[in-house]
Amino acid sequence: SSSANIGGGNETTIMSILQMMLIHGMVVQGSSKGDHYGPVSIHSPSERVIPQCEALGRRVARLVKKLSKKER
Repeated sequence: SSSANIGGGNETTIMSILQMMLIHGMVVQGSSKGDHYGPVSIHSPSERVIPQCEALGRRVARLVKKLSKKER
């Protein structure tokens, strides 16, 4: 998520997205590290946020692989 300033509604936006995903039966990949709600940036992604986004992508990919093996 991105906004123009700190406290610009990132958490509310992300919680709404997560709620929609759960309502539609989607799986949410959480993390106990970094920002509570996932990578958040002010304006364009910063040097701090880019590695968080990449790490989230890797975690989601690993979860997809695990779930697809169980589905077979």
